[in-house]
Amino acid sequence: MHRIEPAAAEKLKTWFAGYVSRYKTGDKVRDHNILIKEQHTWNVCREICNLSEALDVDENGRILAEITALFHDVGRFEQYTRYGTFLDRASVNHAGLGIEILKENRVLDDLDAHSREFIYRVIEYHNTAFLPSDEDDLCLFFSRMLRDADKLDIWRVVTEYYHREEGEKNNAVELGLPDSPGVTPEAIGNLMERSIVMAEHIRNLNDFKLLQMGWVFDVNFAHTRREIKRRLYMERILDVLPDSEAIRRIAGVIREELNRRD
Repeated sequence: MHRIEPAAAEKLKTWFAGYVSRYKTGDKVRDHNILIKEQHTWNVCREICNLSEALDVDENGRILAEITALFHDVGRFEQYTRYGTFLDRASVNHAGLGIEILKENRVLDDLDAHSREFIYRVIEYHNTAFLPSDEDDLCLFFSRMLRDADKLDIWRVVTEYYHREEGEKNNAVELGLPDSPGVTPEAIGNLMERSIVMAEHIRNLNDFKLLQMGWVFDVNFAHTRREIKRRLYMERILDVLPDSEAIRRIAGVIREELNRRD
């Protein structure tokens, strides 16, 4: 991997800020959702830098990781503009769209070809259900960092939303799911098997909250688990789920997962 100068990373951040500004139209609802994704991007950049430090990643690796975070959701802005949703299965794979946008705009042309392809692959894997088994270890390591950093800030977004003062619902955050009572048994079953909740089992907002809790089974680093516990993310989601024996059992399984030793 060639060295990436800090100045090159700063240039990319400037491009990103300018690119996002094109999607701010003055429409209150639209701009609010664009701003949510823009702020999420900057937060994931910070999260991945903190994780890099915790893992003793060298400066070049930290810069590379931050670039993957900077562009991991660059497809979200065009996705929302075209389709009015952030739900990939109802629109387009935002990771793939983001890679297309980076290539079309020649955003990474100042980097060497190997670094460009590496960044594209990490972005491609950030939202897959599972990482590929035939990828090289370095790419998998950076992919795991990005996936952890991404989750840490998504948990911030959704827990702040669930605990907001009474206000308008945001279908972009809720992915248009109905806020109906109860939970889907298959979603409960996934979590009791210590697995992520499969997308086909998400039928209402409660199931979506269970899916967000189940992400702890796809967390890769002790630093991330410590931050989840410190920020009380799981407790804040549990607070907005129905109180039932099944939910209490899930809470216990989640707690065990967060307290396990590497």
